[in-house]
Amino acid sequence: MRNSTSTSSIKINTRTIGQGNPCYIVAEAGVNHNGKLSLAKKLVDKAVDVGADAVKFQIYRTHDLVTKKSPLAAYQKNKNTPKSQYHLLKKFELSFNDFRVIKDYCQKKSISFLATPFDEQSAQFLFSLKPSIIKIGSGDLDNEPLIGLCARYDKPIFLSTGMSSINDIRLTLQAVKREGNSQIVLLHCTSSYPTPYEDVNLKAMDTLQQVFHVPVGYSDHTLGIDVAVAAVARGACVIEKHFKLNCHLSGPDHSVSLQPKEFKELVSRVRRVENALGKGEKSISQSEKRIRQVVRRSLVAKIEMRPGERFTRESLAIMRPGTGLSPRLYNKVLNKKCACFLLAGKLLRTGDIIW
Repeated sequence: MRNSTSTSSIKINTRTIGQGNPCYIVAEAGVNHNGKLSLAKKLVDKAVDVGADAVKFQIYRTHDLVTKKSPLAAYQKNKNTPKSQYHLLKKFELSFNDFRVIKDYCQKKSISFLATPFDEQSAQFLFSLKPSIIKIGSGDLDNEPLIGLCARYDKPIFLSTGMSSINDIRLTLQAVKREGNSQIVLLHCTSSYPTPYEDVNLKAMDTLQQVFHVPVGYSDHTLGIDVAVAAVARGACVIEKHFKLNCHLSGPDHSVSLQPKEFKELVSRVRRVENALGKGEKSISQSEKRIRQVVRRSLVAKIEMRPGERFTRESLAIMRPGTGLSPRLYNKVLNKKCACFLLAGKLLRTGDIIW
């Protein structure tokens, strides 16, 4: 993806998001607070501890989001789960005032607060908190009234693209741009929990970048951290990954969420990969310069030679170290006369040859 058509970048506070800049890592708390403000604040603390750039929550009014008979998705079901999405989401719903507290707490802890609004009332409330970024989930990619409202706020939008085609995404971007907002980051996503590796399709990031010329990231629902790290190596400028406090809590997203120790390892690996990616120029690195002299070779007098004797295949060798004349000159040195007395094994210098 790094060699495909160049893309724009966007500014978020002091950060630039786009190719050539550090990956923006979002710890997706989602509803892993289980409806408790105290757990939400602990998730913020852990997001800071693991080195995430932002912590993200989900803001919704259950009665505006689902009907009371809306069925559960397969991943949401367990023996303790209510029988409908309505009752499940109602159980995890935080109040607007709770989110005011969370936003202030994030500011106090010096981590960016992100949220996905799932209805217009929640979106309008989110705007009152003055967020730096607005996240639109895959489920609302075709919800043009909500998307238009968010776009009019004229803040950068992270748009997840699960369950969508190129044309779906094109129509959504057109809706955003009609409102005069072009600050968009597309997040490649597979809306399956957990996502099987064969359905990840990281190469789709290339297509999104080539078609839409906007920064592209990855919202990960696979188990573990390997795919998220691979996405960064492939050029993802944003990584979003669910995380939880520990393995003992239950909830719809806990099965695809990382524990703090795992998330910290994700951040560490991402930063190492970024260091390894470099700037794209092929050159001799600092760490190679010394070993280059040791393992490259030089032209060497294979036998003792006297002034005026010609260099032949029998008297000219190519041997380590690489601190003498380069073997590239081998054919040019053949049949040239020796300028001075040379001992066998002597690395040749320019002055040793009559050119």
